[in-house]
Amino acid sequence: MGGGVHEEAGNRGPSYTVTCEDYVHVVEFSPFDSGSPGSLLAYGGNLFVVVAVCRFQEEDLEVEGLEFNTLRVFHHGVRVDTLAWSPESRLDKLPQVIRFCTAAADNKLRLLTSDLKDSHEVKEIEGHSSYINHLVFEPVEGKQIASVSDDHTCRVWDLDGKETALFKLRSPGMSVCWHPAEVLKLMVAEKRGTIRFYDLLSQQAILSLDCGQIPLMSADWCLANSIKVGAVVGTDWVIWDVTRSSYPQRKKPCHVDRARLFRWSRANENLFSTTGCPGKINSQLLVHHLGHPQPVMIGSSSVGGGLSWHRSLPLCVTGGDRKLSFWMTEM
Repeated sequence: MGGGVHEEAGNRGPSYTVTCEDYVHVVEFSPFDSGSPGSLLAYGGNLFVVVAVCRFQEEDLEVEGLEFNTLRVFHHGVRVDTLAWSPESRLDKLPQVIRFCTAAADNKLRLLTSDLKDSHEVKEIEGHSSYINHLVFEPVEGKQIASVSDDHTCRVWDLDGKETALFKLRSPGMSVCWHPAEVLKLMVAEKRGTIRFYDLLSQQAILSLDCGQIPLMSADWCLANSIKVGAVVGTDWVIWDVTRSSYPQRKKPCHVDRARLFRWSRANENLFSTTGCPGKINSQLLVHHLGHPQPVMIGSSSVGGGLSWHRSLPLCVTGGDRKLSFWMTEM
């Protein structure tokens, strides 16, 4: 499932591509330190999840371009729609631990834990009655998972698959975020344009943000600055300062057809990326900087599934037809 690494010239194409054996529906860099000099990355296709470590010349001069090593291919048996890393994944201890959770078209979560040798456990978690759009681990201990679904709920689970909290929504849940600086709060974004923050102790909503338009497709809570929240709604990106107003501070049209994903850079609070809907001819990747009126990068290849930022470099990855594309932003 790994494959050839190619370097592509030109600012508009990807900085690097990796060939895969399947269509890539979702791809995620781990946002956590795994104790390895490289970055953990997982991507999901129609039947498999592939876990790899990658290292870039921008962080290590001894690397030529991109070093991409596949650690393990996990048979999944059903299309992977979304995926989240656990902070418990470590490569610097023995036994090594890889842990992540997927959501699939059968409305189940699957918690996968492996030592990359003999021990390999898959736990199926059931409860959602419709498509699961997004999920996330509690980012400090990693002992809970939150998921949002078209069934108008956000649910919190322990690692045994027991539901520990249920939030009823007024429309499909599109994104859920858990911030390491605010672990007792959960951010839930709904398709009808509302983003709510829930207190996990009282299980009550404590703050809500309003897009003022629909449909909200994706939202993200800025890791580098927890007062910033961003989303894509309709064809626009929108950004809030949660200390100032429930309405967006900034908003701008970005994609002709409809925007699909919004992700903040993990290293720079002014940098974020958006993608158009997969399948559209001009469904490109855009990288935006809050200090610049126009996108700072326009990715030319049509984008498939997934969008994720490296934990320290200004670099994001997108999935597509049998390939991963890595885009370095020149700052």
